[in-house]
Amino acid sequence: MSRPRVLIYRPVDESGSSHRALEAAGCDVIVAPAGAERAALTALAGDVDALLGATFRGQMDREFLTLSSRLRLVAKYTIGVDDVDVDAASSLGILVTHCPTEANWGGVAEGTLALMLALLKRVRERDAHVKAGGWREPPIYGTYVGQREDGYAGITIGIVGLGRAGSRVADLLRPWGARVLAADPYVEQPKFARHGVERVDLDRLLREADVVTLHCNLSAETRGLIDRRRLALLKPTAVLVNTARGAVVDLDALCDALEGRALAAAALDVLPEEPPPRGARILQLGDRVLMAPHTIAANHGGTLGAAIPWAAEAVLAALRGELPQRVYNTEAVARWRARFGGKALLPVADVR
Repeated sequence: MSRPRVLIYRPVDESGSSHRALEAAGCDVIVAPAGAERAALTALAGDVDALLGATFRGQMDREFLTLSSRLRLVAKYTIGVDDVDVDAASSLGILVTHCPTEANWGGVAEGTLALMLALLKRVRERDAHVKAGGWREPPIYGTYVGQREDGYAGITIGIVGLGRAGSRVADLLRPWGARVLAADPYVEQPKFARHGVERVDLDRLLREADVVTLHCNLSAETRGLIDRRRLALLKPTAVLVNTARGAVVDLDALCDALEGRALAAAALDVLPEEPPPRGARILQLGDRVLMAPHTIAANHGGTLGAAIPWAAEAVLAALRGELPQRVYNTEAVARWRARFGGKALLPVADVR
């Protein structure tokens, strides 16, 4: 029996230990060069049994997924799978797995708080003021977040998407005493109560929140979710934080709102086009926009390191003909079982 082939199209394991473990288990491992573009990956992807990697450059579409008739799995080191045409994979009977590690979604939540506080406390403006020779005059006021015993009610923070990251944001905010709203039509009421948030619909959240933070997956439903109409619902003093996916926000409409002062500020870790082209409008808005290069979960002690063993084990399970853990496109399982279930390319694990 020939050895199954695994293409690591965007590696994250700098030590290479997981690559060697796959080889020791009986795989032929092809590691793409760092930064490999689609054309180079296309030349490597023929006759592979599994694809393993972080974010794919561009879109892993049906054309790419059909380069190998043997392909049974796309294993992502990341939580997000929006760089894969999941519908195409499902129709082909190819599983897509992902790695929702706490290092990733917890890092997103912590970074969200950092961006939020940088805007509310005007950290950059105060720093620039002192470095330019200023001091206490004129005063640069920040925003007090939580309620106080003197009757100050605190601000309202709205969380769009109460999944892993959104729930952690809510938990981190609890000691601050702020009012927290959340909108998520796919979450049952007990979860809202468990995380101390008030359940509302999206439009009400946008009207009432002083800070809106986005934590929804990118899908056909959420693409352009924060559009021109919804931006108009926000208070002119509100700030928007997006650490989800860039395409959730209509960027042109956001630029218009910021330029027209219909919105106070935005913090963006993600953009529809990454990196943004030179001269893009969003880069010309000064302190009204706080930017980060889609690295909000990149932390010492975090990043994607925790995902490496998860993704490697998903590959090994699929190559043994077993259903791996953390399948994203569960609708593909029946078709996958019909194609590959029980058809082992590697020795089946001894579970005794």
